Parts: sequence; structure tokens; C-alpha cells
Amino acid sequence: MEQTMKDKTLFISGGTRGIGKAIVYEFAAKGANVAFTYASSADTANEIIADIESQYGVKCRAYKLNILEPLTYKDVYKEFDEDFDRLDYFISNAIISGRAVVGGFAPFMRLKPKGLGNIYTATVEAFVVGAQEATKRMEKTGGGSIISMSSTGNLVYTPNYSGHGTNKAAVETMVKYAAAELGEKNIRVNAVSGGPIDTDALKAFPNYEEVKSEVVNRSPLSRMGDATDLTGACSFLCSDAASWLTGQIIVIDGGTSFQ
Repeated sequence: MEQTMKDKTLFISGGTRGIGKAIVYEFAAKGANVAFTYASSADTANEIIADIESQYGVKCRAYKLNILEPLTYKDVYKEFDEDFDRLDYFISNAIISGRAVVGGFAPFMRLKPKGLGNIYTATVEAFVVGAQEATKRMEKTGGGSIISMSSTGNLVYTPNYSGHGTNKAAVETMVKYAAAELGEKNIRVNAVSGGPIDTDALKAFPNYEEVKSEVVNRSPLSRMGDATDLTGACSFLCSDAASWLTGQIIVIDGGTSFQ
């Protein structure tokens, strides 16, 4: 395979499942060294590291990160610095689920400040701290590309999704501000907004089957999105082909947000 990213380094949050894992493999296949974070399963992370390094001959490392404590990113980056001597691409991808989103993933009348606050912390604050730390390292090598993963939940009504949808809108605006201010450092900042993607995170939705049926019906392509459907855009945004593309939201949703 063409080694278009040889000797470059990607750091992505949330790399053990779904979209994050697909991105790790995409960049490794293109020759990039890859670092990713995980929430709890060191065993899963180590399996991915072994597989990546044996398949692609690149360096791969993983670090534990609690996305609800964004300032701990600073400690994770110190570990990163011991393993890698450069950073070219940073992708903010990790999300929270389960108890942390109680009161945030609910109908409007059942929303609670704590759940909403947790989603903001994991979506917006984590992007800010992660991107700030990435910028400090990208400056040393003359620039780079930063991406926030997002979703079309701020464009299309999705039951119980107001907490997430609102914070996707917030992080997309933060991306534009970051792009406006980091351009002078030759750092481009964009977001990739995916429609409903068939991942474990979506399968955890209580109305998963209903959502899947609706997406298939709504999409002109008559299928659900797969994690690998978002990797191409991330790869493109980190390539020289996108060297004049910054401050943009790339929507990949199988045509489902057009009404």
C-alpha cells in the first residue's frame, strides 16, 4: 500500500472501538505511527497495538485517559512525548456513555445539568485541551492537522439526543475559532460530522433498531453508515490535498440530513 503518511504521527482519543479503531487502522495502513487513548481496557488496547505493529510495521502506543477529566490530557501527552518525537495529526474522537450521560441523554423534560455538563466536558473541553497540547507539539515541526469528530445530531432531530446534539454544535463552533487562530501556525482545524454509524455506541441506544430502520429509509444510498465510511475524510483532511481547507465541517451522512 502507498505509504503516504510515512514517518508522520497520529494521536487519536478513543481508539479501541468503532470509528476510532477504524481511523487507527486507516492511518497505520498509510504508514503513519499511531497513538490512541482508551478508557478502561488495557488488554484490548494491547491487542490492537500488537496487530497494528505486526501488520504495518509502524509504531503504535496507547494511553489510558478519563475524558471527563480533560486536564489529565497533559499527563497523557507527557507519556506520548517519551514514545514519539513528533505529532502531525490529532483527532478528538472519544465519547462517553452509560451512567455519565444520565440526565444528558433523555427527552427535554428529563434533562439534568450534571448529565449535560458531562457531555460538554467530554465533547468541548476535551477537544480544547487535547488540541491545545497537540498544537504545542505541531508547532515544533511546522504545522499539522486537527480534527474533531462530530455528528449530524445538531442538524437532524434524534430522540433523546438533545444533550449530544447541542454539544456537537458547540464543538463545531470551537473548531472554527481554533482554525481562525491556529492558521498562522500552519495548523488546520476541521470537523467530520457523521450521520448514524453502525457501532457499539449506537447499538447501546434503547431504540437502535428504530434508528437503523429510519436511517436506511432516509438515505438515498439505502444503508446504514459503517465506521470505515468516515476514515477517508479524516485521511484526506490530514493530507496535502487539503492544504487550503480549514474551519470546515465535512458532513458524511449518506444523504440523511437533507429534508
